[in-house]
Amino acid sequence: MASPSQTHTLSLTQITDKKPSGASCENVEVKSINAQLLMVAQASLKLSLLADSPFPGKITWGRSSLRRSWLRSLFSASPVWLAPLTALSFFVTLSQYDGSLSKFVAAISQEGFLPILNAYGPRFTLKGTLAYTCWIALQATLFKCLPGPINTGQRTPAGHLLAYRTNGLWAWVITHVLYVALCWFGILDPGFVPRNWGGLVAAMNLAGFLLSAFAYAKAYVMPTHPDDRNFSGTFAPLPFSRLSLITDILGSAPFDFYMGIELNPRISELFDFKLFTNGRPGLIAWTLMFVPSISPPDTMLTLACRDISNIAYQYQIHHRVAPSIVLVTILHFLYVLDFFVNEAWYLRTIDIAHDHFGFYLAWGCFTWVPTMYTLQAQYLGLYPTSPSTAYLAVVFGIGLAGYALFRSVNDQKDRVRRSGGKCSIWGKPAEYITAAYKTSDGAQHESILLCSGWWGWSRHANYVGDLLLSTAMCALVGTTEPLVWFYAVFMAVLLVHRCIRDEERGSAKYGASWEKYCRQVPWRLVPGIW
Repeated sequence: MASPSQTHTLSLTQITDKKPSGASCENVEVKSINAQLLMVAQASLKLSLLADSPFPGKITWGRSSLRRSWLRSLFSASPVWLAPLTALSFFVTLSQYDGSLSKFVAAISQEGFLPILNAYGPRFTLKGTLAYTCWIALQATLFKCLPGPINTGQRTPAGHLLAYRTNGLWAWVITHVLYVALCWFGILDPGFVPRNWGGLVAAMNLAGFLLSAFAYAKAYVMPTHPDDRNFSGTFAPLPFSRLSLITDILGSAPFDFYMGIELNPRISELFDFKLFTNGRPGLIAWTLMFVPSISPPDTMLTLACRDISNIAYQYQIHHRVAPSIVLVTILHFLYVLDFFVNEAWYLRTIDIAHDHFGFYLAWGCFTWVPTMYTLQAQYLGLYPTSPSTAYLAVVFGIGLAGYALFRSVNDQKDRVRRSGGKCSIWGKPAEYITAAYKTSDGAQHESILLCSGWWGWSRHANYVGDLLLSTAMCALVGTTEPLVWFYAVFMAVLLVHRCIRDEERGSAKYGASWEKYCRQVPWRLVPGIW
């Protein structure tokens, strides 16, 4: 008996092979177009089944490519419009309503959302657009031209083992040295970013949408690895019609635009869009807002050193620098520098190894990260707070502990993978499970599932450190304003969702080995809780 996938493929082939009988000349062009659409459907079906199929014997650990109804696709892709509206709302709240979401909501109830957004939302400016264009060009040039070690990521569902040049730390250093030099010689105002934030936010949004559209079109026209693409429309089941085909294509398009089709789009052997987008415009911009900013000796009361754009702006406006913004800055620096120092490790995380490149990563890294992850510093730059020294010391200590846990957990897994399990964890030989998996090219591979150290305590202990760190970043501000706490809440939701995604992917990829792993390490996140 033929499998369901064989049945679908056979039926599509039969449809495309049918000869028109008695067809008029006027119908030839229509039928030709219909045949071409059906050929596209066949190709997409084959790729979808290879990458993520519920049928036995198929590879199932890539991004979900099962058929979605147009309604479900639209709902799943709702962040395409919800996320930009959220970012714009927070921009207006910070600039016009003292960082108070309750005041913003009250204003909306009286005046309406669109009038407020039209009156106070970010607007394109020549200075902001040129600055952001130069910023992207600089980071792309550094990404392409700087030397660095060549590292490989995880094997893709189609079996590709891709190489990456990890030169992010050099790019970070050069960018910040250049920024400091421009400030020192009076060419650039250290408070340039907050002073031109509206124009920059507008340019970020436009760039994020343009890159998302480019990635979507490239996946169809010029894919880097066609066998690693995933389409959410499977163009099945039968009966099949031209109307159902068009409905399926249009229905799946929003979700594919949001989550991405290509896994690792590239324009050359080593220019990987995903690594560039994740690591350069977003993360370096994050700390550029927190970089030491040097001003000429004859300005700003001969102040020789000022922290970041937001710290500089706070001093320019309020003539003081609050301890809270300095401590927030230090935690941000630790987090971002950790990324670049351990960039080779990052190649094996979910962002690179699993997530496809669409709006979620393109707009998210271009716009969401620099606007929403920096809310604490933006708030403090405008509205300084004065928590007690004891409070700041305790919260900062929690943040440092969270970072230490985050780094220790990831270091254990990295050491075990690099040594093939031949290393010690907490003074004892590493305990692990050797798990086999299969890629869609038919090749068998093996991976290591660590079961001792922090990874014997929890299957996602690294996320616990991440949550402690992000919570401390928000708590250091010393306010109960929901806007300031958004980052901690967002990270909690994001990481819990990632736990669930990791579990589903691990089960599909490793099968019985994953079940054994879960029995040996029963807790997902925090022992005794979840």
